[in-house]
Amino acid sequence: QVQFVESGGGLVQPGGSLSLSCVASGIIFRIYGMGWYRQAPGKQRELVARITTSGSTYYSDSVKGRFTVSRDNAKNTLYLQMNSLKPEDTAVYYCNSNPVGRWDNYWGQGTQVTVST
Repeated sequence: QVQFVESGGGLVQPGGSLSLSCVASGIIFRIYGMGWYRQAPGKQRELVARITTSGSTYYSDSVKGRFTVSRDNAKNTLYLQMNSLKPEDTAVYYCNSNPVGRWDNYWGQGTQVTVST
């Protein structure tokens, strides 16, 4: 059974850091590009970072220079290091393959990130 389980979110002050993890099961993790997505209240889900099978990375303009995506294929785990957090980073963060493709019905519950004083 395909599952994506995100963790590591929480409440942090502006300028702070958080480290997110996503464990994937039921897929051959190493053959998929993977992405971190987020959805803020009242907004559509958006891609914030992705990493290819070879390790190349891409970031949205809103997080470039502040977030770092990485993967450990041996552990079927995707990571997102988030630094210099801003209130506008507040959202539920999800992981999935990138492109999402056949896994579009397998979104996890996500992990809530709240950046606030």
